[in-house]
This record gives sequence, structure tokens and C-alpha cells, in this order.
Amino acid sequence: MLFNSWEFALFLPVVFALYWIISGKRLAWQNMLLLGASYFFYSCWDWRFLFLLVFSTGLDYFTGLMIHASDGFRRKFWFWLSIGVNLGFLGIFKYYNFFADSFARLLSGFGFQAHAATLDIILPVGISFYTFHGLSYVIDIYKNRIEPERNFVTYSLFVSYFPLLVAGPIERATHLLPQIKRPRQFDTAKAIDGFHQVLWGLFKKIVIADSCAQYANAVFDDPGDKNSATLILGAVYFAFQIYGDFSGYSDIALGTSKMFGIDLLRNFNYPYFSRDIAEFWRRWHISLSSWFRDYLYIPLGGSKGGMWMKIRNTFIIFLVSGFWHGANWTFLVWGGLNALYFMPLLISNSNRNHMHIAAEGKLLPSMREFLGIAFTFGLTVLAWIFFRAKSIGEALSYIAGIFEFDFSDLQTLNIDRRAHELLPLISGFFLIEWLSREHEHPVFGRFKMLKAAAIVFFIWTLGSFSSANEFIYFQF
Repeated sequence: MLFNSWEFALFLPVVFALYWIISGKRLAWQNMLLLGASYFFYSCWDWRFLFLLVFSTGLDYFTGLMIHASDGFRRKFWFWLSIGVNLGFLGIFKYYNFFADSFARLLSGFGFQAHAATLDIILPVGISFYTFHGLSYVIDIYKNRIEPERNFVTYSLFVSYFPLLVAGPIERATHLLPQIKRPRQFDTAKAIDGFHQVLWGLFKKIVIADSCAQYANAVFDDPGDKNSATLILGAVYFAFQIYGDFSGYSDIALGTSKMFGIDLLRNFNYPYFSRDIAEFWRRWHISLSSWFRDYLYIPLGGSKGGMWMKIRNTFIIFLVSGFWHGANWTFLVWGGLNALYFMPLLISNSNRNHMHIAAEGKLLPSMREFLGIAFTFGLTVLAWIFFRAKSIGEALSYIAGIFEFDFSDLQTLNIDRRAHELLPLISGFFLIEWLSREHEHPVFGRFKMLKAAAIVFFIWTLGSFSSANEFIYFQF
């Protein structure tokens, strides 16, 4: 079931009404209803993988209890059993074919005839996200940060809560579990704000991302005959496609959750207004960046050691982050490129220079801020080319085409539209985000109802020309 589908437009009001009218203030009923709705929501993709979700949930629930009740070798055994099984499932479903193919090509390079024994495996939607929920829960118990949850329904809801189940944000037990265990009462203002955030997320996905996808796909799928200007616009359109797509999903997830009286972690904070790459990664996919910081970077030594350790740990988390996104060398290059971007800031100890939003309290940025934003956006767009391309060779060929410096024309694409036709829409979206950058989403203030009506109008008019496309991050 997609957030941008008519099925979800029916599903959400029904669950919302049952949640507040029938279950009322009874916490156990609320949680059981949300858990049942979450399992139904997930099974709409492929009911067969519901077993994997339930098994993973049961494993971490049981091992969490055993870790807390044990010590010494037994405590380590249960901990590593949970870690090993979770990562094993993730490795088989997501990475087995990648490693098999890569190993076969490596042997062929040395003159050995090798054929990869690959499997026809369907990647279970959301496996990277709910696996990380379980991993953080078990690690926190092992590190004595939390005690295990003894109510199986409560823990199951933490793992499989439908707004965040398939594409995040990646929640922590310390943040979400207390809210699930606490009685919730209907808050009209919070529910309305959540509804407005859902509308804004749908606008990002349907109007911005899906419109940009038409142009970006036309350019990336056949870049060979495109000139530099068209290639640049194709990369820019993909940058807005992936931002509108993923942050739009997060807005829908956060807004939907507010309607049920639960606050999720914020996942995006206007990242394209960042003045350097360090600030960008504090504002882009915040829940994943902070997860790797807390569960990988800091355990590796963080920034406490010398410069060599800082550099090593930074490259590790960026490369692992890239590999988390997909089983392709392009994602590793994307992660490594972002690590290289980060190096000058790390070495000069200036990676925490911009902790507040650009031009805070002002209408316009300073020239220095403007140049920083433009430069950071350019670096990000360049890295996105590797993220979007099917192979490293394709990405390098695409970049080589940009540096042919052929700006003679913006070409007509194979969708019978010219490459620049989206620019007014993107410019307007960029302006709205800039003016709203000190707020969680743009539908706020005195004219929020008018803004909401305008968003509905744009979704209806522009969105009617596109189908219900899947979200990009479903493949991760």
C-alpha cells in the first residue's frame, strides 16, 4: 500500500476513526488496533514477508529478555545471536547476489572461469529499516541503556508501526517505546497539524518528485546524446526528485503519526540550504546519520583519537551508509565521495561551524552563505549522479558529458517536453521552502487553511497527470 494511493486515502481515515472512536482512551486497544493495521499495511505488498517481520520481532523480543537476564558468556551469546541473525537475513536478501557476482568477476579478472550462483530473491520492503530498529533495541539493552520491553504487543508495535515501517524514520526504543506505553488523548490542534504535514508530504511526492522523475529518467536512461546543459538539468531534477520523494514520505509518516498522538523523529531539516557538507548530513536522513553516529562511529572511537582515527572512522561510516542504500558499487562510490567532501572540514576542525539554519531571522542570506549553499548543492548534485546511475562507468560517462561544456540548447526529451519546463515549479518550491525553513513544514501561521487548500489544488491538478509511483527508498 502506497501513501500516495487511493487505498491509503481510504485506509487512514478508517484506522483513524477506529483508533479514536472505538478504542477511545484504552491504551491496550489502541496499540492492538495500530499493530493490526500495521500488519495489514505491510501485507498489502507481499503477505509472505509478514512472517519475516514477525520472526525478526520475536527474535529481538526474546533475545532482549535473555540478554537482560543473563551475564558473562550467555549474555554475549544471546546478543551476538540476535545481531548475527538480523544481519544474516539482511545480507541474504539484500547483498548475496552482489557479493556472488563481484567474487565471480574478481576471479575472472585473474583468468579463472567462474559463474556466480545467484538467487532470484525479492527484497522484502522495509527490511533495512525494521532491522535497524531491532538492532538498536538489542544494542541498547546490551549496553544497559534501557530495560527490555516485556509486553510483546508493545514491542511489536515499536518495530512495525506502519507510518515508519517501510522507509523510516529509523526510530529508537528510547524515543518511541515510552510514547507507545503512555496513554494518548486526542489533540485537535496536533491532528490538524499532522493532516497539513501529510498534505505537504503528498505535494512533495506527487507534484515535485514524480514530475521531476519524468525528466530525470528521460535524461539518465539515455544520456549519450544529451548536451551539457541538459545533463546538468537532469542531475538537478534528480536531486529534487529524491528529496521530494524521500522527505515527502517522511512528512507523510510524521504527519500521520501526529494524528495518532505519537511524535516520530524528524528526518529532514531543509538540507539543500546547507552551507557545507557536514551541515548537509546533519539535515539529510537525520535518523540514519544519527544511527550510524551512535552505533558505529562512536563505538569505533569517534573523534576521541588522533586525526588518523577520525579520518578512518569517517570513511567507514560513509562507506557503510552508501552500502546500506544498495548492493551496487555506485553506492559505495557515492558514500566515499561524500567522505572526501567531508575531509577538509574534518581536518580543519570546521565541521561544526554551521549548527543553525542559514540566515536565521532574516529574509536573505549573506553573500558568504549564498555561495556556501550553492557550492554545497553543486557537490551534492554531483554525488547524486553516482547514486542514480546503474554503474560507475555510466556515472563517469555522464559527468564527462557535463564537462564537454556544450550549453547550446536545452533539448527536447523523449517525453515530448523540453528540459527546462519544470524550472518555474522547482523555483517556486525552492522559494516556499526557503521562506519556511525555520518551521517543520510550510503549512503554518495565519493562512494555513488557505495554504492547505492550495496544496490540495496542486496535487489534484498536477498530480492527476502522474500515476501512483513507488517511493525511491522502498528499494533500500
